Amino acid sequence: MAFTLLSRSPRLVICALLCIFLFSEVGVPRRASALGINYGQVGNNLPSPPHVVQLLTSLRIGKVRIYDVNPQVLSAFAGTGIELIVTVPDDLVPGMAASASQALQWVTAGVRPYFPATRVTGIAVGNEVFTGDDEQLKASLVPAMRNLHAALAQLGMDTYVRVSTANSLAVLATSYPPSQGVFTQDAAPYMAQLLRFLADTSTPFWINAYPYFAYKDDPTKVSLDYALSNPYHVGAVDPYTHLQYTSMLYAQVDAVTFAAARLGYGNVPVHVSETGWPSKGDANEAGATVENARQYNRNLLMRQVSGEGTPLRPKLRLEVYLFALFNEDMKPGPTSERNYGLYQPDMSMVYNVGLNQLSTTSAASLSLATSPATRTVRC
Repeated sequence: MAFTLLSRSPRLVICALLCIFLFSEVGVPRRASALGINYGQVGNNLPSPPHVVQLLTSLRIGKVRIYDVNPQVLSAFAGTGIELIVTVPDDLVPGMAASASQALQWVTAGVRPYFPATRVTGIAVGNEVFTGDDEQLKASLVPAMRNLHAALAQLGMDTYVRVSTANSLAVLATSYPPSQGVFTQDAAPYMAQLLRFLADTSTPFWINAYPYFAYKDDPTKVSLDYALSNPYHVGAVDPYTHLQYTSMLYAQVDAVTFAAARLGYGNVPVHVSETGWPSKGDANEAGATVENARQYNRNLLMRQVSGEGTPLRPKLRLEVYLFALFNEDMKPGPTSERNYGLYQPDMSMVYNVGLNQLSTTSAASLSLATSPATRTVRC
């Protein structure tokens, strides 16, 4: 059930949200495993899909997101039990919005032949659409999502496959402190439509969140420890909720939750569809080093292993997809764009974050103590 608090004072809004989030599960079940990885393919030297699947299986990675419906990839994942999110490219979205039959055709041709042997659990429709310049695409996104959901229902797949879209953090006008999170004026009308659809279909809101960008843009003012999610530092305290944050990523997620709640949809869970840190960058890309990349992803992995939720939703382990599995040599843009991978195309590690340890070591032995969130509600 959605709740609307816009007519109340900001102080009462925050207190009400804290009571709801801190002392209830908000209807969201705890997941047994919440760590996934993005498997991009913008490279001319990447290993074959069967070899990629062997690597993922050896690492016990149970969730993967891809950026298309590549038949070779879908076939390679058959029988593995790995949960797979597939993607509808931006250019197909308007057609699917205008025609339910196009949405049905896409699912019938691109997903159904591989399902359920390949465990497709999600369809990402477009990528960061609401922060782009294409107004037609923005207006088409939610109608396309509705048609895709209807197609899945027609095929008896809607119980197993959820439809969402990955959003840039730039949909927020304010992200700090987290309790002041609010969507931009341009994005808010679309966000209301999107959140209504997600609530109706019990589907999470997906956000692409990169603390690296905040640090790169202002390294003299943004704490590197905070951006890297290092646990043993003071971090930041939200002056309105008094919740303590030692991770910028977790603060960004809570800001999205507060923004959604201000539109009446605080019960929609927020998952991280992309996050990562580049191991190499240009001279003007501060912080893009192997050590920082290793530390960021290691810290995130340890928080996942310990089952840590955000300070606002401490009982719910945050579901996160790391970006990315491989360095991709054909990605455009600055050097950092081609250096987010945990692995080189020859499947050697760029750096070791401990994923290989998970295949032989118990989760308990890898747990990393983190600073507990302050849970005192003072209104």
